[in-house]
Amino acid sequence: MTDALSSRLDSLTSWRADWTGLRVAVLGLGATGFSVADTLTELGADVLVVTEQAPEEYARLLPVIGAALEETALDEAPRALVSFAPEVVVASPGFSPAHPVIRWVREQGIALWGDIELAWRVRDKVVRDDGAPAEWMFVTGTNGKTTTTRLAATMLVEGGLRAAPCGNIGVPVLDAVRDPAGFDVLVVELSSHQLWYLGLHDGAGSPVPHSSVCLNIADDHLEWHGSADAYRAAKGVVYRHTAVACVYNKADEATMRMVEDADVIEGARAIGFDLGVPGPSELGVVDGILADRAFVDSRRTSAAELVTLEELGARGLSVPHLVQNILAAAALARSIGVSPSVVRQALQTFELDPHRIQLVAREAGITWIDDSKATNPHAAIASLAAFPGAVWIVGGLFKGVDIGALVAARASAVKAAVVIGVDRAPVREAFARHAPDVPVFEVDHAQTDDVMSRAVELAAHAAEDGDVVLLAPAAASFDQFETYGERGDRFQQAVRERVERGSSHDDDGATPETS
Repeated sequence: MTDALSSRLDSLTSWRADWTGLRVAVLGLGATGFSVADTLTELGADVLVVTEQAPEEYARLLPVIGAALEETALDEAPRALVSFAPEVVVASPGFSPAHPVIRWVREQGIALWGDIELAWRVRDKVVRDDGAPAEWMFVTGTNGKTTTTRLAATMLVEGGLRAAPCGNIGVPVLDAVRDPAGFDVLVVELSSHQLWYLGLHDGAGSPVPHSSVCLNIADDHLEWHGSADAYRAAKGVVYRHTAVACVYNKADEATMRMVEDADVIEGARAIGFDLGVPGPSELGVVDGILADRAFVDSRRTSAAELVTLEELGARGLSVPHLVQNILAAAALARSIGVSPSVVRQALQTFELDPHRIQLVAREAGITWIDDSKATNPHAAIASLAAFPGAVWIVGGLFKGVDIGALVAARASAVKAAVVIGVDRAPVREAFARHAPDVPVFEVDHAQTDDVMSRAVELAAHAAEDGDVVLLAPAAASFDQFETYGERGDRFQQAVRERVERGSSHDDDGATPETS
């Protein structure tokens, strides 16, 4: 990269900067990739989108907005990309560090951005009444990101702020930045993939979040990052340059170490949370009351009451990991001035997204719970802790993560297991090693067209009056379903069909394959 180009890129920190003619290649054409291309063409850049397969709708729109499209194999840098000679490449978060095109970009010394960096650079397209762009808050963690992001945004809106959840939650940050209505605060959910791109360099495009949180850390996405250390390093980027509050989980020392190691803005505070009694600068639980000792005038001697566990229980929000999410979200909201009464009021109307500890039915004394969003072992541990003794539907695509530690920690407490997915062997072996007395049933997808209906039949056979059947797969869904949402929908459909039939739970006659 020439000094002139480097200087120009350093100057591109405003919507009103001169982006005209900048050659930018966009890798990938999902919702994120299209938002990047749409933004850059509006700014006057010369845009080439490179993807292996373009969705029809986006492919039709690209020439309308003025971007070029190249559909080609990406097992190496394609000829069209090389001849385009991009000055910047903006990659969708699905492109891993080991992807051959990403390796080529880095070897060529081409500036490599993610969509979050681009969004930060142009965040002033729409400003607040005081002339400043929206504040940003960052949320990451192995589990609980989406719920915490939605909780925080709900609290902010209840407090009278124009706030929007965006990022990895499904709404590209660039779409929120360009929304003509404008916002006071963006609550940005960040995946480890997006954070890896943010961590590539620290300069003009580096965000300065008002507050940030890493909820927890457990091994995940190892096939993308290459190692657990690389995954954790990416997550730690969330705290970089935080201005006001670095919120961390006291029950997860790794998040505290991330805060300790972070290069933050002078004056930023470390704010801890957990389910114990809070100390100064912490949020926690005292005698069934969620309490804030961080954002009160006399935090060494007093606390602010946020909400009671009893109130949360009435809303289905009192399971331990959800309480942790609520405390983290409250810390973010309180850091910008939202009052305790507003936090409480927001929780009176908050609804969990589908497939997150969702009650599906109660039939013949059996409670059916859909937590299909538990896509890794860490999430499943939280679900199993909330429903001890459950009949557990588990399995899918483990993405290089070892299921053994989860089975060792929790499987002896489950009543039975129903194993689904393509990676069934590691689950069987883990039960044989750590919980040999637990009945294990297996659904072989090669022998049935409806995996989830068969899983529900087997679970119903194993369950008795008063039991819970818990779908908490601890694995990704892509082996047998399009998304975790489809997996949960199919589970719910199978349960409803069973309820409508009025089937008893002992009509199957199945014999477990005990490991």
